[in-house]
Amino acid sequence: MIKAVQILLLVAAAHCQKNNGDLDSVLSEIFGPPPGSSTRNPSVLSTVSPIGDKTQASTIVPPINNNAGEVDLSCTMPDGQEGECVSYYLCNVNNNTVIVDGAGVIDIRVRDGPCESYIDTCCLVPDKRPKDQPIKPKPKPDEPQRKGCGWANPDGADLRTTGEVNGETKFGEFPWMVAILKIEPVNENDPDGQKLNVYVGGGSLIHPSVVLTAAHYVASAKALRIRAGEWDTQNTKEIYPFQDRDVSSVITHQDFNKGNLFYDVAVLFLAQPVDLAPNVGVACLPPPRVRQEDGTRCFATGWGKDKFGKEGRYQVILKKIELPVVKHDKCQTALRKTRLGRFFELHSTFMCAGGEPGKDTCKGDGGSPLSCPIEYEKDRYVQSGIVAWGIGCGEDGTPGVYVDVSVVRDWIDDKVAGKGYDPKTYTY
Repeated sequence: MIKAVQILLLVAAAHCQKNNGDLDSVLSEIFGPPPGSSTRNPSVLSTVSPIGDKTQASTIVPPINNNAGEVDLSCTMPDGQEGECVSYYLCNVNNNTVIVDGAGVIDIRVRDGPCESYIDTCCLVPDKRPKDQPIKPKPKPDEPQRKGCGWANPDGADLRTTGEVNGETKFGEFPWMVAILKIEPVNENDPDGQKLNVYVGGGSLIHPSVVLTAAHYVASAKALRIRAGEWDTQNTKEIYPFQDRDVSSVITHQDFNKGNLFYDVAVLFLAQPVDLAPNVGVACLPPPRVRQEDGTRCFATGWGKDKFGKEGRYQVILKKIELPVVKHDKCQTALRKTRLGRFFELHSTFMCAGGEPGKDTCKGDGGSPLSCPIEYEKDRYVQSGIVAWGIGCGEDGTPGVYVDVSVVRDWIDDKVAGKGYDPKTYTY
């Protein structure tokens, strides 16, 4: 599933630029191809998604159905009556059942029901509701009001699902998770024509107008957009919509090094703030220089590839994976056993998590948050790391490497405050 984004070792910035930022090929030139490979290294991932390669580009924008008016929405109810497929929250009978006692919870695995989309339900026409009057669950009277950053929705944000057998998150489970998109023309010869949103990597919302991510994904990008509140990338029928915002400016750390990914952090400032909603919230950041404790089990999230190489496919539904934090010196020792060699030194701006075989973050997850539980506060998390790089894709249990957010917290505060925004938004 989501598994680390890779690499390392000092290389001149000019060399990286020559390779268009593809550090996978840089590694191959430094160390040569690993045993058993012919050209590209099958166990080391590139840190930069090949968004210029149209055969590799992945869009998370659902295809537009130009024949929407011609789609047959008719369906058959369990009792044989004729019905119409509508979103589950637009049908009185089905929705009341779901909200009250849990019957009819949506199964994300179902693909052979009476309706094409698993979010739709077969509804009698008299029970249909206007689209502007959806049924939403009422707040539980005994549930305390949650204020501030970092609140997760472990049961989902007003969309109850089951069938998460491959690490799928609930809808809105980590509401600070953001997708970063690159805006590209469909036709390269017509740059002013129709545009395409191409998935670049992940990020986290730390303020309604600010996104935190890894610098290596955005340092050279010209036109970026973020998507908050996304979940199923092939569906637009969730009760709360995703929100797209253009990026007006990007600030990367002044010490960011393309050759070794030191200080691999950037903040994106949005042209317009997002609207906070059950599926859109802000992350908490750790206090300066307060590192996450060794062994803490945290969640990495993303739409990255599920496997390394050509067999890997970008995920449709946002995935999560639970990983233990690995102490800095222990991680360095593990990394020295890889092709990085016995003299490799893990920079102070990095932290590690993982080390469990088959569990890691992977290509496409770069920039995504590593969210760790806040002690004594149920369902509240702090973003301790940013997915940066790694060796392999979880095959041999080597920990993945993340930017240590606590180390760069002062820098983040300075840039956010410099734009007139309050760092208290992401302080707990």
